[in-house]
Amino acid sequence: MTLLELGDRSWSDFVASDPKATLFHHPAWAGMLAECYGFRALAVTIPDRGAPVAAGMPVIEVTSPFGRRRWVSLPFTDHCPPLGGEPSGDLVRTLADLGRSRSLDGIEVRAPLPPSNAVQRAAAHVRHELELTAGADRVWAGFNKNHRRNARIAERAGVRIVRGSGADDLEVFYRLHLRTRRRLGVPIQPRRFFRLLRERILGPGLGFVLTAYTDDVPIASAVFGSHNGTLVYKYSARDERYAKLDANYLLLWSAIRWGCESGHRVFDLGRSDLDQPLLRSFKDGWGAREEPLSYAWIARAPMKTRARRLDGALGVVIRNSSPLLCRAVGELFYKYAG
Repeated sequence: MTLLELGDRSWSDFVASDPKATLFHHPAWAGMLAECYGFRALAVTIPDRGAPVAAGMPVIEVTSPFGRRRWVSLPFTDHCPPLGGEPSGDLVRTLADLGRSRSLDGIEVRAPLPPSNAVQRAAAHVRHELELTAGADRVWAGFNKNHRRNARIAERAGVRIVRGSGADDLEVFYRLHLRTRRRLGVPIQPRRFFRLLRERILGPGLGFVLTAYTDDVPIASAVFGSHNGTLVYKYSARDERYAKLDANYLLLWSAIRWGCESGHRVFDLGRSDLDQPLLRSFKDGWGAREEPLSYAWIARAPMKTRARRLDGALGVVIRNSSPLLCRAVGELFYKYAG
């Protein structure tokens, strides 16, 4: 196994050649996360005869406030399986050896790995994917009737959708995102994250922003990733005062239609937790296929889960405080939430 810097040409060439690679395997994504949060990003690769890279995955070395180090592929990412064929038992053994040799607390892979005594699994998620190859008309016909109705309500109300990737587009999204996260009691990403998102992802054409307007008022917005035939629904926000216009339904339909017309194969609606029935129903209503999603953890000690009680207490504070607190908490602690 070989460790490469993300900028190594052999890694970027390998990612570009693999049909299963998504935005999250692209060097720009892990590089953006590492720069934003002060972590180190690498590519863990396996060479083969005649090929400098035959398999591999990006990893970020995450350090906790207490100095513990672990590798994650990748934090702030729903799904990032190793590339180069189905993961093997040899890969698991090699990763376990690598973790021990580097005194890591563990190695987390945001995808399943083959069963092994070294592998622990967390299976509290599902992922949602919509096939786009049938074309926009047939994809539309596969939507839940309520989703179609709500998209039409927004159209009849005169909601318009604007696509962009500039600083102004992302600023509009940020303001709605801050409003949404405060309402949900969730800290927002640091401000520098959005600057890097524009520079590293949106600017080079690896993503875009869609924003829904009524007259000149932005009422919903979402950030999408686009790479190698996969369109990713990554972040979304809305102004709850305009909920009756159902703008988010027209926004999602506009993204799906664009994906069909631009030759994308798959629309990835991301991850949901098993205990989020409303979110799962919303995503499945677009005709998406729901599949179990388990993560793998390679470590000698049992995997530790997040303390939901602490998250709940923090949520109460954020919902009842100013937007400034939501931003401050994100600046200080968001890097440890991935």
